[in-house]
Amino acid sequence: MPPNDFNPLVPRPLDLPTHLPPGGRIDPDEGDVAKIFAAPPDPADWPRWRADLAAWREEARRRLAYSGAAYEHPETRWAARAYAVAQVWLWDERLFDHEHQRFTVEAFLDSTADHGGLDGLVLWHAYPVIGIDDRNQFDYYRDIPGLADLVGEFHSRGLRVFIDYNPWDTGTRRTGRTDAEALAALTQDLGVDGVFLDTLKEGDAALTRALAATNPPQVLEGESRVANPRVEDHLLSWAQWFADSAAPGVQRAHWYERRHMMHSIRRWNRDHSGELQSAWMNGTGILVWDTVFGVWVGWSERDKATLRRMLRVQRAAAEILIEGEWAPLEGASPEAIDAGVYSSRWHLHGMTLWTIINRADADWTGDPLLAKGGKRYDLTAGATDPAQVTVPARSLTGILELAPGTSEPDWLAPLLEAAAADPGSADARFPVRTAFRTIPAPSATPGSGIRVEPGSYRLPVTYRRRETGFYQGAPYVEEWKPLPPRLHDDREARIDVTIRRPVAVAPTEVTAAEYARFLAETRYRPLVPNRFLHGPHAPDGPVADVSLQDARAYAAWAGARLPDEFEWQLAAAQPGFHRRTPLVWNWTESEHSDGVTRFAMLKGGSDYRAEGSDWYTDGGPQEPSFSLKYLIPGLGLERSPNIGFRLAFDLEE
Repeated sequence: MPPNDFNPLVPRPLDLPTHLPPGGRIDPDEGDVAKIFAAPPDPADWPRWRADLAAWREEARRRLAYSGAAYEHPETRWAARAYAVAQVWLWDERLFDHEHQRFTVEAFLDSTADHGGLDGLVLWHAYPVIGIDDRNQFDYYRDIPGLADLVGEFHSRGLRVFIDYNPWDTGTRRTGRTDAEALAALTQDLGVDGVFLDTLKEGDAALTRALAATNPPQVLEGESRVANPRVEDHLLSWAQWFADSAAPGVQRAHWYERRHMMHSIRRWNRDHSGELQSAWMNGTGILVWDTVFGVWVGWSERDKATLRRMLRVQRAAAEILIEGEWAPLEGASPEAIDAGVYSSRWHLHGMTLWTIINRADADWTGDPLLAKGGKRYDLTAGATDPAQVTVPARSLTGILELAPGTSEPDWLAPLLEAAAADPGSADARFPVRTAFRTIPAPSATPGSGIRVEPGSYRLPVTYRRRETGFYQGAPYVEEWKPLPPRLHDDREARIDVTIRRPVAVAPTEVTAAEYARFLAETRYRPLVPNRFLHGPHAPDGPVADVSLQDARAYAAWAGARLPDEFEWQLAAAQPGFHRRTPLVWNWTESEHSDGVTRFAMLKGGSDYRAEGSDWYTDGGPQEPSFSLKYLIPGLGLERSPNIGFRLAFDLEE
């Protein structure tokens, strides 16, 4: 596990909302790390609750001599308005064209525009493939040709870019520098804006100092709640799996410092209404993560529509949300509260923004507020001075009131126009995606090898359960982060397989000498030569440092194809099946794509095993039944000194 005190797999009591005792005399240590301060169930207690919260904040700031100076830096102020940040695998097929081996920023932004647009994104790189060889987390960024240009493309479109830091990566190649030094240098070379701290609540002193000293300073975002003393130097944090009260509570770190941006996220949920409502009532943001390490967890049309409603208002009225007077759970009528409709008030310069949510499963229509304080605008429906408003089921509404004599802000008219043009959606169904297998062409010539007979088989296939899932679907649904033994545990699936014609699988892998002959005769050169035949290879050892396409090119030249993972497994169970040394994983003809993620199943294991963390991918020699789901990177990063291949030939019936 990571070498720090935060284990994201172990739940703590503070995963639940923290209830303030009467008088606000909350234990200081508990208050410093609480996730959400729960609201009392009785509305009569809300005024006292708000007073207790204010007293707690004043005392907490006094005790820490809090200054908030980091939030004043002109080059990092943007973080307070980064309402929507996406976590994106660099080789997501919406962002990367695998056929032409190039990044496609415009296509990615177009494909995710229905979420309301992004303010930033984390370019995720190494996990879950790191550990296939000794490349470290920094190599997985530095080996990408043109990555700084990709960062620049996102910047040109107004997005901020984060890279991620994996503190648990201690068992791969060392750089000769501390992680803090290596990470700081990487941020400068790539020109990024911030660092996401994987598995960490906060960076240590050396890391924080190194990243604050870069030009511009890097903003830091941890994976869990950040304690009050570290709000000073961590401008963002995840609100990950924050349980809320029925009447929405207050996110502690944002209440402590209004400019501290939080991103709500429950990665395995198919219903995101809880995160959206918590963020809306707190004036904070959302982490958009629709593909978790290769597993599709896409958002429903209803939740995407809710996010669009929310982001339009937050971006336009950010000044009110950041600088205005915030009164949680104020202003709702008793009738609205009884129906599960709650409101909070934000006031600045004669403008009052009411953030309103509906916890119920049916739309609510009426006047949700106790009193009218001026001319009203329904910012989420695009209506001026409505007699009543509709708060959609499991969604939200925003109302702006202008006091007499207050001019309409410049952003109001375009916001109302955009809101009126958005039809929204009540469709809460999960958008299913299926990963389809690439079907290879039959081999051109018959060959010899270990014969696999046609027929139906029920194969035991073993694997280690990881966040990547297996062939189809998510490994977890509507639950918080899973705990061992339901993560990283050994699993077995029984898979029904049909072999339609006899196949001969080569008894050994293709050698480096055989591959060299292929190159000499064909002058084959890959589209992207990065890492192609990168390392030394003994002539009679297995060729490695080849991509799936490189292996297919050799197979086509030889009149063969690659065996699929089931043919490989059936052949490996027979006499005469051998492994060359050093042992390398074998590519198989098992490429799958769901339009977002490409993966293949590797077989056989390798001599190399990364030690020190369960987060590394699988290594070491493996039984024939074992399959490794390998998410396929691009631009040559899929090539590894520990992945080779063997051939298969289709035989006559």
